[in-house]
Amino acid sequence: MPRMPRSRVRALRWTAVAAWAGVIFALSSLSGSQVSIGIDVSAFAHFAEYAILAGLLVFALERSNGVLTAVALASAYGVTDELHQLLVPGRMSDPVDWAVDTAGAIAGAAIAAWLLRRSAGRESALIRSATRQ
Repeated sequence: MPRMPRSRVRALRWTAVAAWAGVIFALSSLSGSQVSIGIDVSAFAHFAEYAILAGLLVFALERSNGVLTAVALASAYGVTDELHQLLVPGRMSDPVDWAVDTAGAIAGAAIAAWLLRRSAGRESALIRSATRQ
């Protein structure tokens, strides 16, 4: 199977980032009554949302050393998310949520960077093996 052009891969990665940011925005647009499910999953949800966002950002940046950039971008988006929630009936802005968003971003970016380094190591080993034969 032919490889996808690098420009298309890059576009797909950034599309995934934008789509996930859209999911976060849509979830933040729900009123307080629509969000309540009887148990408090807010901290876990914030952590997971932003872990995924930062992980996608690391892959879109195409650098395993893009952790700080990915965390900064995801954390900044978390600030805008909290400000957006001020405009949604039944929702409020909470700095603790932003801190949890940022913690999730750190975890997600670190995992994605580790996966990128691991993948690059495997590719290098395959190339070395192929050139020896």
